[in-house]
Amino acid sequence: MNKKYLAKIIAKDNQGLQMISACCSEAKVSINEIKYLPKNKIFLFSLERYGKETDKKNSKINSVCKFEFIDKVKSKNINQNDKNLVLELIIIDLIKNKENYEINLIFSNNAYITLFAEIIEATLEDQN
Repeated sequence: MNKKYLAKIIAKDNQGLQMISACCSEAKVSINEIKYLPKNKIFLFSLERYGKETDKKNSKINSVCKFEFIDKVKSKNINQNDKNLVLELIIIDLIKNKENYEINLIFSNNAYITLFAEIIEATLEDQN
């Protein structure tokens, strides 16, 4: 029996974030699929990732990665006017800075997005 399941990973600490990072490494992220909603303090993006946690390592999975309680977002080396730009996510890294966290989404070509948050609340949810 070929059972299809949709993964949902909720991270509230560095360990959970590393789990999401491992699932999302090498994922493709289109620049127009990245959204920051300052009023809701939500940062999210959809990505096309490989099913590394299953036995079908080459199968592509469309997922949404969402971060909540985000106070500020900063990006570097990303041309936000290039709507066709596709980034490759390498790792999600976490730095504790006094009472706050800096969540770094590090992409290939030295591009990155830093999310500033008071607490860690991240979700990775498969869509297909």
